[in-house]
Amino acid sequence: MSDTNTPAQAGANPPGERRIPAPMINPESKPFWQAAAQGRLLLGRCLACRQPHFYPRAICPHCFSDDTTHVDAAGGGEIYSVSVMRRGVPAPYALAYVALDEGVTMLTNIVDCDFDALRIGQRVRLVFKPAEDGSQVPAFTPA
Repeated sequence: MSDTNTPAQAGANPPGERRIPAPMINPESKPFWQAAAQGRLLLGRCLACRQPHFYPRAICPHCFSDDTTHVDAAGGGEIYSVSVMRRGVPAPYALAYVALDEGVTMLTNIVDCDFDALRIGQRVRLVFKPAEDGSQVPAFTPA
């Protein structure tokens, strides 16, 4: 047994739970990850066309304006599509596209639930899970 604290140990995931890889943070994504550390999910919103977008970025994917800002998401949504990974992985996990109440869709993890009970259209709510490096990653669980 090693005395060193590896990134896999830093996240403190329960035994049998998937370890979430550490996010790769760059200058454009830094505000998103700073908000996640505070338990907030940021979306982008274009001030020119008023459309929300995810992931937050400097250029609007709808109208290509650079007049964008960050807004907090309420944290509710529903499963648009879901896949449960069971083969060739150390622990099963569920990935889903979640349609947020704000009108954007994000690829995310579904956690802390019976994966066999997940259904398209099911309501979910925002939670945060530790990544391998201890940073907080947004995920969802059934509401």
